[in-house]
Amino acid sequence: MTAETAQLSKSQLAFRVVHDRIVDGTYPPGQRLVLDAIGTELGMSVVPVREAIRRLEAEGLVTFERNVGARVAEIDEHEYWDTMETLSYVEGAAAHVAAPYVTAAAVARARELNAQLRGMLDDLDPVAFTRTNELLHRTLTDPCPNAHLRDLVDRGWRRLARLRASTFSFVPARAAESVDEHDRILDLVEAGADALEIELAVRAHRLATPNAYLRRAPQDGAAHRQEHR
Repeated sequence: MTAETAQLSKSQLAFRVVHDRIVDGTYPPGQRLVLDAIGTELGMSVVPVREAIRRLEAEGLVTFERNVGARVAEIDEHEYWDTMETLSYVEGAAAHVAAPYVTAAAVARARELNAQLRGMLDDLDPVAFTRTNELLHRTLTDPCPNAHLRDLVDRGWRRLARLRASTFSFVPARAAESVDEHDRILDLVEAGADALEIELAVRAHRLATPNAYLRRAPQDGAAHRQEHR
């Protein structure tokens, strides 16, 4: 147990453990969650585990079925695509407006974060990778002076987290490609490139991950993939 988790309540700890296992694919979509077994593993009663599962249900990561119990929610491919497509537009626009306000220090911080991401590639932890990835992305959008655009970006991140905080566990090859794309975007920002060029690069970067995920998805996603080609 880390110093951070030692400060959590039993319910918070159960939430963190189950949440991260869902996100990193340890508990795949559709898997039944046996509350007693989870409680025994974590050294706690079933009560805080049930509280954690209810919270995960509220966030859309767990579903309850009658006579079955809790299961990891299936990923809704349509909603995932729509969320990522929308986020690609609003985050690209925010990066466009923010470009003149991104300082050299912010670019340096973003490169540090990208170096951390590159260091994670050999032993990929999708949860940690996604959290660091979000920090990097926000260095390019947080300086945006348009508060409404920033709010839309925040909503996109929160909606994405409710769907599934990371898809890198399903398409691990995208992680390395994503790091390389970050370098190219940061090169554009650092060089003072046209803001529209930065926006389009951010948008393409955003859409590359759902495209990769949907290409690997089951056949029942084929029709939706065809709609967006």
